[in-house]
Amino acid sequence: MRTDLKISDHEILQALADWNDWNRPEPAMVPRPFYEDRLRALSTAGEIVVLQGVRRCGKSTILRNAVRFLLAEGVPQSDILFLNLEDPRFMGDLTPALLTRIRELHQRHFRPVGPPHIFLDEVQNIPGFDKWLLTEYELRRSRLYVTGSNAQLLGREIGTALSGRYLPLTIHPLSFAEFLSFRGIAVTSSLDLVRLRVEIAGAFDDYLTWGAFPRVAKIEDPEVKKMELRSYFDSILLRDVAARHRLDSVESLLNLSRYLLANTATVLSLNSLKEGFGSSYHLLNSYVEYLEEAFLVNRLPLFDWSLRRRAANPKKIHAVDTGLSAVACGFARRDSGKLLETVAVNAMLRLGWELYYGKTGKGHEVDCIALKDGRIQLLIQVCREMGDPKTRNREMRALWRAASEIPHAQDAQLLILSPGPGEVVRQDGLEIQVVDAIEWLLKIE
Repeated sequence: MRTDLKISDHEILQALADWNDWNRPEPAMVPRPFYEDRLRALSTAGEIVVLQGVRRCGKSTILRNAVRFLLAEGVPQSDILFLNLEDPRFMGDLTPALLTRIRELHQRHFRPVGPPHIFLDEVQNIPGFDKWLLTEYELRRSRLYVTGSNAQLLGREIGTALSGRYLPLTIHPLSFAEFLSFRGIAVTSSLDLVRLRVEIAGAFDDYLTWGAFPRVAKIEDPEVKKMELRSYFDSILLRDVAARHRLDSVESLLNLSRYLLANTATVLSLNSLKEGFGSSYHLLNSYVEYLEEAFLVNRLPLFDWSLRRRAANPKKIHAVDTGLSAVACGFARRDSGKLLETVAVNAMLRLGWELYYGKTGKGHEVDCIALKDGRIQLLIQVCREMGDPKTRNREMRALWRAASEIPHAQDAQLLILSPGPGEVVRQDGLEIQVVDAIEWLLKIE
């Protein structure tokens, strides 16, 4: 008998039995059809399906719902192998050889009828996982689905070894429509928007304040919400950034991440931060890249048709979730306009838009310039309160100037997103639509 194995066959089989007991009662899971439909569509292509996104955004639940869909379609339970690679029982033996042992034990004891559907949750915990996936794929022994919480790791390793063999699906925290579903609020018509306006407005305030992580959305006690969000922040920083990049000291990383999240929807100049953080531009830039790789922040470039100038200008930072921004602020009161802008940007990123921020020749900022297929299609301003005439004029002036100054932007749709009644404003042959932000968020999905 081999004595060098860190986990025994019996322990592996016990883990398989635990993770693949689909007859065991589970808490009710709120469906997320936006992703589940896309996952099913991608799976028909026969490629490796990769779900990636920030930790705790719901990847594992979507993966488990995909298993339940296969079972409902009549796929035998023996043909499904689900594995969470953060199970502590595997922690001392995370190697490609472990994956081979697991597959062989599954084959021997569960006796699948056809090529099994193998679901590997948090696959980046296995060094060299890409080579194992490649072998399974090339030999057509399995249908493969994997999740991961680090974009750069997946992009580098899968992109190198599995080029042309995988299809990515990025998972985000809840959209506002999903958030309402998690709260048990069903909005299926314009009448529902009117009838439930008080409940929807209250839910939207919570959405801005506490963010959109699925578990947090279901917690009622504010103190428990705070504890949950703090644990997410710590886990992402320590496990998906510091441990991944083997950082000796995390103090500068923690300080920078808190600064970025607290100042969501703000243009970031690393040169201006060097002295305050006591770090070099190179180190700060590396840290920002690490945070983006872990899906903690998104960076929007300043729009320019010149790729060189686009790369040289400072980028605008958006938190992946406003709840993490709350953690960084110590749950103090924040700029609701910035939070609304971040929510709008995240909604557009979820839909796959190519996003930038803009500036006019006189320095007026445009919150969001959205491209699809290389064409500017939307210029968007986000405003929490349009009642003040100065604010109203500023937001409209930025859109009119940007539409006039940016080449090929004249045919773009001009939008201002703001809570409240909509209207249409026309000037100099251009039209701006002022749209209720809540209605817009519910209709774009």
